[in-house]
Amino acid sequence: MVKKIFSYFLILLLIVSCVKFPKRPSVIPPEELPPPTVQLEKPYIYPFDNESTNVSAEIIIQTDGSVNLNQVKTEIPFLKYNKSFLVLLTQDDCRQDAFSSTWAAINGKPQSFDYYYDFAHLRAGDLPPDCYCLGNTLGITDGAGNEVRFSFTTTLAPEYKWMNAEQSVNLGFKGNYFRFYMKSGLVWENVREMLNYGVGIAFHDANTEEVNNTDTLLKHFIASQKIIIDSLSGRGCKTLVEPNGNKTYVTAAQSYAPIQILTAQAEADILYPYRVGWDLNKMLVKRVFYEPEQFKLAVEDQLKLDKKDREAIHVGLHGTGSSWIDILLWLNYKYGKGGDNSVWVPNLEEYYEYNYYRVNGFVKKTINNNELKVTVNLPSDKYFYYPSVTINVNGLKKENITSISSSDQVTGLSYGNYDEGVMINIDCRKFLLQHATKFVERYEKNRVKSNYEDALYFVNMLKNSDNKQNLLERIK
Repeated sequence: MVKKIFSYFLILLLIVSCVKFPKRPSVIPPEELPPPTVQLEKPYIYPFDNESTNVSAEIIIQTDGSVNLNQVKTEIPFLKYNKSFLVLLTQDDCRQDAFSSTWAAINGKPQSFDYYYDFAHLRAGDLPPDCYCLGNTLGITDGAGNEVRFSFTTTLAPEYKWMNAEQSVNLGFKGNYFRFYMKSGLVWENVREMLNYGVGIAFHDANTEEVNNTDTLLKHFIASQKIIIDSLSGRGCKTLVEPNGNKTYVTAAQSYAPIQILTAQAEADILYPYRVGWDLNKMLVKRVFYEPEQFKLAVEDQLKLDKKDREAIHVGLHGTGSSWIDILLWLNYKYGKGGDNSVWVPNLEEYYEYNYYRVNGFVKKTINNNELKVTVNLPSDKYFYYPSVTINVNGLKKENITSISSSDQVTGLSYGNYDEGVMINIDCRKFLLQHATKFVERYEKNRVKSNYEDALYFVNMLKNSDNKQNLLERIK
């Protein structure tokens, strides 16, 4: 009897040992995930609903008297910080890795080869088992020594319920890693955090089968816009990333005033940043789905040309695996702050706004003895959130300046020399001080390297003041 039982046991053991567990699915529907086990405070989001618009600001420059100020010329250059070429990146399908891979890589957050995470995981320190960090943030400098991180555009899916899915946080649990499997897409909490760092947003797929009906798509744009505004502290969306090559979306967007800039991979116009003479409203900008090595070649081919003849390198992406993270590293170390510092990598919204200010705004100079007053007018349109420009003062150098100040509308200011004079970078976001303070408070609660780098990054955006010095003292 014992032998018989033992035989059954051996057979059972062999069967179990030969069982092949299924591979993890590529997407886990939110309803199949366990409920959250950790309740976290509501995350912070920049107050977009009350941002500065139609800014008029003054910069007062005291000089040493060695320069004839009547011969000085002022202008807003074609590209911010006087960079020589433009790279744009738009990521489709509201994918979770726009947060846990693209955004995370740029901002020095953990990376995973096989898993995905949400902001709630990052905030709680509940991360995949194979996480690693690149050891650096990715970006450029502003010509005055301050970091400016790369940005990109992520598409949203406002009408899909999975953007409201709760996140499962289970710190220390290693029995399985279901909570780190790829979900249907970004949740709103991830998007809010990405916006805090300057990421742009765009319309993409509508939740309808009538994708060839212009009137239907228009109704979905309106419905989606309301959800976006309600979910993102009053922030609206003015960009369309055409889905699936469907030009009906483009037709509908052309009749929906809030959408001001569009991008598509076919039947679209190539953008030449140094030739732009109009505000690009309703332009359909061409983008390309490059393979990583093709992207490198495209950049290098454009850099063989005079900057006036260079196309914008506009990349469309779906997933951002390790190969595309390597490309961002390459861009950082060759043409960004780790290299020759010649590229500007904003999101499409920011570039559109910057060009709009350049074309529709004006810069005026007033001279009083050795004082040069520069008045800057930045007229804005609906859903503008980047009231920030570079102003070139040709014929004047940093060494000729004894002091520089600005009106209250200017919350961020830096300046430095460039080939033909001095450039002054101004930021007129109304809540820039409040924003920097939030990141200082985050660092004070959790003094890890990444939080320190973020706090310093946002504080360094501020113009010199007692408030800025107090914040710098808090993060020493």
